[in-house]
Amino acid sequence: MSPPWKERFYEPIHPSSLAFLRAGAGLILLWEAVRFLTSNRIEVDYLQPTIHFTYLGFDWVRPWPGDGLYYHFAGLGVLGLLIALGFLTRISAVLFFLGFAYVFLLDQARYLNHFYLVLLLSLLLIFAPTHYRYSIDALIRRKRKRKRKATPRWVLLLFRTQIGLVYFYAGIAKINPDWLSGEPLRTWLRARGDMAFIGDLLTWELTAWVFSYGAVLLDLLAWPLLLYRPTRTLVFWILVGFHLMNSILFGIGIFPWLMIVATTIFFAPNWPLAFWQKPPGSQMDPKPVTEPPRQSLLVLVLVVLYLSFQMLFPLRHFLYPGRVHWTEEGHRFSWHMMLRTKRSVATFLVTQPETGESWLVDPKVDLETWQARRMAGRPDMILQYARWVADRYRKEGKGNVSVRATVKVSLNSHPPQLLIDPDIDLAKEKRSLAPARWILPQTK
Repeated sequence: MSPPWKERFYEPIHPSSLAFLRAGAGLILLWEAVRFLTSNRIEVDYLQPTIHFTYLGFDWVRPWPGDGLYYHFAGLGVLGLLIALGFLTRISAVLFFLGFAYVFLLDQARYLNHFYLVLLLSLLLIFAPTHYRYSIDALIRRKRKRKRKATPRWVLLLFRTQIGLVYFYAGIAKINPDWLSGEPLRTWLRARGDMAFIGDLLTWELTAWVFSYGAVLLDLLAWPLLLYRPTRTLVFWILVGFHLMNSILFGIGIFPWLMIVATTIFFAPNWPLAFWQKPPGSQMDPKPVTEPPRQSLLVLVLVVLYLSFQMLFPLRHFLYPGRVHWTEEGHRFSWHMMLRTKRSVATFLVTQPETGESWLVDPKVDLETWQARRMAGRPDMILQYARWVADRYRKEGKGNVSVRATVKVSLNSHPPQLLIDPDIDLAKEKRSLAPARWILPQTK
């Protein structure tokens, strides 16, 4: 006899809620691809820049030549549609994951938390059986008179934990002195003071405090309250309002919509069927399966490993000295969302040690405006640019030049101060995951 936890882990559940998540996510992915294709974002983000800030170990990733990226995004849109329809679902998910990972790796200056979430969800869709209901794959299987497969409960656990961690770590990250004093939310809300109807309300001091502390509580409590049936529906609609407000105020792309769709996974597994008869969250109907799920030890191990990584990896910034929003070390992939605004000014001094010649370099000459702005507040990108400048001068016959950076940064309205040690030759510093000795601590 299997232990209770094991029976619960492999227990067959209704596949409807997972099918809704697959279909909704697929349509959002299609929408995102269309947004890229119908705007100038492909040109501005990836084709115009002559320099791309690649991720460590992925310097070889480069944009397709010619119109290749346009065809690439068109392909992603088609794959998003196939995922939504549930046709060749796992193959489509594999291709989408690889195709989107390529776009993601092109330039870390374009890192967005919702791009990372898209990567994770498309990865899970490869392995999770979300195509057993409301899909072309299920229709084909039925016509071939094959047994209906069961969806094991571990799939639900996987998605619920992943989405719960997004909320939880977003709340943990907000427990910092700046956010708890109302910044940078106060600055952003006042910048929207010209909005119709609510503009004046957004400029009130009380509004910044209510929004700041309300966001902390909502993020921290969302996961447990969504798991608790009596509070599930109420908290879901509060979260819907929260995401819609973020979309209206800050225009943060598909993230609010993706989170709304993903959060429905906390309702009962059969909620799409029960929706028209009972409120979402009601008990599921009898298990509509004839083939029980396989109890694989490998699946158990992989689920535990994946979720353990998702729980631990966002905490890696505690291994680095200083405040993560200042140093940026461990900031990405940790669900630190909308927590800082930086005003930066960066200049680079190139020196030829043998002759004493020096040249002042303005990064705005080499970079797109948006790249220069992003780079100036992120030390790892500053190092990458400094090394690129050194390589360029070497190729011009200047020899082994030194490159020093003077970067002044104001974080969340604090007085500006030096971010990078101006005495350190960045051309000699190697890119690594170790703490950077050339990042100065925040003192103001």
